[in-house]
Amino acid sequence: MAEKAVELVNITKKFGSIIANNNVSLEVMKGEILAVLGENGCGKTTLMNMIAGIYFPDSGRIFVDGKEVVIRSPKDAFKYKIGMIHQHFKLVDVFTAGENIVLGVNDGTKYNMKNINSRIMQIASRYGFNIDPQKKIHEMSVSEKQTVEIIKVLYRGADILILDEPTAVLTPQETQKLFEILRRMRDDGKSIIIITHKLHEVLSISDRVAVLRKGEHIATVRTSETNEAELTEMMVGKKVDLNIKRSEPKDPKLRLHISNLNSTNDEGILVLKNVSFDAYSGEILGIAGIAGSGQRELLEAIAGLEHLDSGEITYHDPKTDKDVNLRDKTPLQIRDLGVRLSFVPEDRLGMGLVGNMNITDNMMLRSYRRGKSAFLDRKKPKELAEKIIKDLEVVTPGTATPVRRLSGGNVQKVLVGREIAAAPSVLMAAYPVRGLDINSSYMIYNLLTKQKEAGVAVIFVGEDLDVLIELCDRILVINGGKVTGIVDGRTAKKEEIGLLMTKTDKIENEEATDDAE
Repeated sequence: MAEKAVELVNITKKFGSIIANNNVSLEVMKGEILAVLGENGCGKTTLMNMIAGIYFPDSGRIFVDGKEVVIRSPKDAFKYKIGMIHQHFKLVDVFTAGENIVLGVNDGTKYNMKNINSRIMQIASRYGFNIDPQKKIHEMSVSEKQTVEIIKVLYRGADILILDEPTAVLTPQETQKLFEILRRMRDDGKSIIIITHKLHEVLSISDRVAVLRKGEHIATVRTSETNEAELTEMMVGKKVDLNIKRSEPKDPKLRLHISNLNSTNDEGILVLKNVSFDAYSGEILGIAGIAGSGQRELLEAIAGLEHLDSGEITYHDPKTDKDVNLRDKTPLQIRDLGVRLSFVPEDRLGMGLVGNMNITDNMMLRSYRRGKSAFLDRKKPKELAEKIIKDLEVVTPGTATPVRRLSGGNVQKVLVGREIAAAPSVLMAAYPVRGLDINSSYMIYNLLTKQKEAGVAVIFVGEDLDVLIELCDRILVINGGKVTGIVDGRTAKKEEIGLLMTKTDKIENEEATDDAE
């Protein structure tokens, strides 16, 4: 019989009138991976924050190794060998990995970075991490920063690890590598809790799944004895139709004509190579590609945020029925013409919204330049915030709540909702469902379809090929900054897109030679 590592009994936590967790009881065994599954704002992170010492429960009891404990701070949690890796990393950018890992550790000895780095490398080799302890945080990719966070808790002796949405910003390859490491940790006797809402990942990594809905624990089931449909129904409380309704494009008109775009980044590397395509009103054009293939640079070039070496971006303005050269325009002028970019970045709070400002003020960030007096008009932004909260089911006490107090998925709904509310004629949505639960994701897909039906030209950059094939009318595939093909979404096969995503110049040259012969 497996021993319990942590047991929660009747845990309740309220924030004002909002009940985040209501009488939740669940347990985690030693040497197991438990997935905590639920919609955005269902109380997953709040519950885990109580084990990690960030919040204190209003009522209920916590047991570690069979003994009742009181966890009032992260320091208390570490005393009981519990460590949490948060969705938004807590690292000092100008310090090295090693300095971040040892920061705050007081073991009574003097800091000796050589010994510290050597101990970090021992932990890394034990579980298969890839880390350079002397590399500075600001030089690291997202997955490297996550590695630092995980080693930081292992360095402090954690046997119980809580990971909040660990794969939200990782590529499929990085996710696989992380899962291999987590399995090694489990086999080493560690208890791992993953907060997530990606069903296919839950089924591939966890031993058991605990499902939360609206702050309550619905059930804990063995992963081998359940499936996606059953878990979705438990999460949402009703059967969810996981189908995207794709309508036929009505009266498509050319909105954007992109011709031979070339762009070089700060390191002198060509990130866009002769990119050409057209985007039409009343259709969704999908963009597929391995992460970092030029998707971001392409959309930012259209929005006026990326410098171009050469090429043309022509926008056909539906209001004046005239062609406009967007390369002559500033990002603000491009936005005012109705070309909107809703980019959901890896760091939602860093780029898209201001965490300390409330929802209404974040709406005003888009319109304050139009203010004619020293006193800003708050009525319209407040109405817009209220509409987004209602339409997208944002879980929040109200429009005055600071954005940083919202769950990650709710932050995202505010971000995407704000751009859609501007009634654009071209909407570029990049990764709009990154980090969203399944129900919220389908809500966003249907919103994009509504935009298309309203005559908007929608450009959608996504990571999930199944969704791209179901949602989009046409799919443009990009690899290494080049367009490797444009396929029909209704007839395209996943394998065909996968091949185009990895197509190289060598293959193209061979095909050209074959054609010539």
